[in-house]
Amino acid sequence: MFRWAIIFAVVALIAALLGFGGIAGISAEFAKILLVIGVVLFVVAFLFGRGGRTTLP
Repeated sequence: MFRWAIIFAVVALIAALLGFGGIAGISAEFAKILLVIGVVLFVVAFLFGRGGRTTLP
C-alpha cells in the first residue's frame, strides 16, 4: 500500500514539473488516500495482529 502511495506521489511530482496540473492533482489525491488507508491498516494490524500472548505455566 505504501509502495503505491509513493509511486503516485512521484508521478504527481513529475507531472507537476512537466506542467500537467490535472494529472498531478489526481495523482496527489490518490497518494494521500492510499497513504491514509495504509496507515489505518498498519495500526489495525498492529493492535489486532496475529500471535497470541503467551503466559508462563
